[in-house]
Amino acid sequence: MDRAAAEALYEQGHRLRDAGEFAAAEDAYREVAAAAPDAPGPHHWIGFVRLRQGDARGAEQAFRQALELEPGRAVSTHGLGLALLGQGRLAEGFPLLEARHRIPQRAARPPLPFPRWSGEDVTGRHVLIWPEEGFGDQIQYARYAGRLAARGVRATWYCAPELAALFAANLDVEVLRAEGSVALPQVDCWLGSTSLPALFPSDDPLAAPYLSAPPRPVGARIGVIARGNPKHHNDAARSMPADAARALLALPGATSLAPEDTGARDFLETAEIMAGLDLVISVDTAGAHLAGAMGKPCFLLLPFVGPDWRWLPAPDRSLWYPSMRIFRQPAAGNWHAVVDDVRAALA
Repeated sequence: MDRAAAEALYEQGHRLRDAGEFAAAEDAYREVAAAAPDAPGPHHWIGFVRLRQGDARGAEQAFRQALELEPGRAVSTHGLGLALLGQGRLAEGFPLLEARHRIPQRAARPPLPFPRWSGEDVTGRHVLIWPEEGFGDQIQYARYAGRLAARGVRATWYCAPELAALFAANLDVEVLRAEGSVALPQVDCWLGSTSLPALFPSDDPLAAPYLSAPPRPVGARIGVIARGNPKHHNDAARSMPADAARALLALPGATSLAPEDTGARDFLETAEIMAGLDLVISVDTAGAHLAGAMGKPCFLLLPFVGPDWRWLPAPDRSLWYPSMRIFRQPAAGNWHAVVDDVRAALA
């Protein structure tokens, strides 16, 4: 295969990857890898699509191949971290995610006059936690706030307004509401919220519950979250179509937990509503993390395409949230089978 043909096939793999056709994309990348055995890129993308298909072990092998060809490659180091996390190897995986700071597309430094945490001991120091990724990720990593306090760390969390009241009411941290002009305290260093697990290397993710709220009666037993943020990269796969959502809302005692339906202004008010329910049924979005962090029984409904690393490796249970039960699509787009499984579980 000449260079032009290999480049065309590589671009075809990217197009298939972006369209969610991961198996076909992998075939294209493997052809390129065979034609260019010294190139790390095809192996990296094989790892990416393997992970997007839920094969964390296969992804690990591919990312390691890429790193053999280019040691220290930041994007493949980060990918290897995700593959290890997908196998429950948290102590190995989270430190590798620090490579994200060396990836140009992800290394946008917040405008802070303090040094970034780079692995040193923070006992007895004052750290600023900077929000990273989505609301669900921040809720997931909020469990480590108590460990910071136990280590004698003073922590200030620069917090999105939607999460500020919830975190202020539950976590042993100072909360700065990221709204308007905010005066930052003088701290020793800052770290992204995704770095919190790397401070406490262990394969035990610290079980829930660690968030709570006083219950607000809503006259329902089951809360349903059928859609996530449409800007999420996998939202077309993870959010339910209208007919499947209606089927869940038709369950006896079910009500929507969408803020536009409840009137909740932030996550604390949503937590108050959840606290009065028996069960939350949710797609992969921040509300599922909130239910799990509260120890609320939760049915998590996952797509066949692109399941996130944090919902591996167990097929129906969560390493992060013991109160959660996972229901997975048997094939791409098949939400009806998931709804049938939910009905059966409730019966």
